[in-house]
Amino acid sequence: MLKIAFATNALPSQNALILTIASKGKLGEQGIKLDRKLGGAITRAMKDASFTGAKEQTLTLLSLPKTRLTRLVLIGIGDPAEADANLFVHAGAAAITALTGKDTSAVLLIDQFKNSGLTEPEAAAQAAMGACLRSYRFDKYRTRQKPDQKQALKSLTVACANPAAAKALYAPLDKVADGIYLARDLVSEPGNVLYPETLAQHAFALTELGVEVDILDEVQMKKLGMGALLGSAQGSVNPPRLVTLQWLGDKESKNKSPVCFVGKGVTFDSGGISLKDPAGMEDMKYDMAGAAVVIGVLKALAGRKAKANVVGVIGLIENMPSGNAQRPGDIVTTASKQTVEIITTDAEGRMVLADALWYAQENFKPRCVIDLATLTGAISIALGQEYAGLFSNDDTLSDQLIKSGKSVEENLWRFPMNDAYDKLLDSPIADMKNSGGRDAGSITGAQFLQRFVKKGLPWAHLDIAGVSWQGKGKSTPSKGPTAFGVRLLDRFVSDNFEEK
Repeated sequence: MLKIAFATNALPSQNALILTIASKGKLGEQGIKLDRKLGGAITRAMKDASFTGAKEQTLTLLSLPKTRLTRLVLIGIGDPAEADANLFVHAGAAAITALTGKDTSAVLLIDQFKNSGLTEPEAAAQAAMGACLRSYRFDKYRTRQKPDQKQALKSLTVACANPAAAKALYAPLDKVADGIYLARDLVSEPGNVLYPETLAQHAFALTELGVEVDILDEVQMKKLGMGALLGSAQGSVNPPRLVTLQWLGDKESKNKSPVCFVGKGVTFDSGGISLKDPAGMEDMKYDMAGAAVVIGVLKALAGRKAKANVVGVIGLIENMPSGNAQRPGDIVTTASKQTVEIITTDAEGRMVLADALWYAQENFKPRCVIDLATLTGAISIALGQEYAGLFSNDDTLSDQLIKSGKSVEENLWRFPMNDAYDKLLDSPIADMKNSGGRDAGSITGAQFLQRFVKKGLPWAHLDIAGVSWQGKGKSTPSKGPTAFGVRLLDRFVSDNFEEK
């Protein structure tokens, strides 16, 4: 992880410097000083390059006279009066993208502008977060990288007028970044390394932060009647696990009922007997992204000592074809005693969640439940990689999640749910089918899950199939795993369940 430090906003004498520039090419206090020292070189370069200081616009100057700086990167922030946290997150990310040289260290100077919408310490902390998130790489298995393929930058100093305040504001963000890095690492791991048992071990490592972790094996799940989860797992030589993680950070509250997050953890999804198309099947290692997000957000909450009670439940299986694999047409009995006719073994995620949701309700009596899953390809068709799908039985919970998601740019779009969609799941020989067909596939997936939510319990389902992995790097998530949901759920807990 990129090493972040904070310092006063004096101009550095060497290495790389990143400087914030306002709209219309307006320089701040330090920018004016540096431009004078350089004989107006910054002003001339902005004019020649038509650099206006628009949001995230960048301009790099090399071989600067009268200075030992290796490069000067100008980052546009637009109108300072309209600045918010996300603007500076993007600015920090843009700075990392622009630093493509051999510099091992750099200074990001948050310059002073009048009437700014954010204080300098706030801006500095958010820019540091953006830089940290953008600098993520997963090079664990790359052994023949050329020097220019390796990340040279090791440390970033964020300079502002009050570095002590900035450091204090960044401290909890740094812990959230830890959770995001963990979730991204888990999603990046291949299926031969990460399978139910090893993923459970990663979850167990959170005990070092004070998280209580319990792991159920196959025998224990059979005793609990988890036929849905076990049926989807039976084709693999890697046995399933069910993991619970408890962070009890609010032991003094009168209402100790926890918030509960439930994650789908299919460590590899071949489709089972209903085998997927081989093209792109390698991507199915990230079908455990929901579980990774639950582990990541528990690490974030524990790391920053969140004053809230939160439980994570993750169902972990590998979905493989074999002589022992589940067949289309099979009927299984879930932990809730409801029966399910298997139409397709490639609708295994909802089977895992059905038993995990029931277990969470029976054992923790939560105040609300939110599940996360790379559940359907249909959600990607509907929303692409811009929004995750939101399905819920509760308007208040939905509004809270949408608001928290918007504040960290992990956006949700709510879909309808009603009896007409639910009837598509009716089976002639069991309580329900595990697939309602191609029409409204994401909605019927959610309707299936709702059948395992007890009446009166606020519940939401987040279908994150389209946002868990980016084919192209955007801003803070570079190409690859995004850990979409860690920042959203951390903010959701902070906004609604922690006293300010």
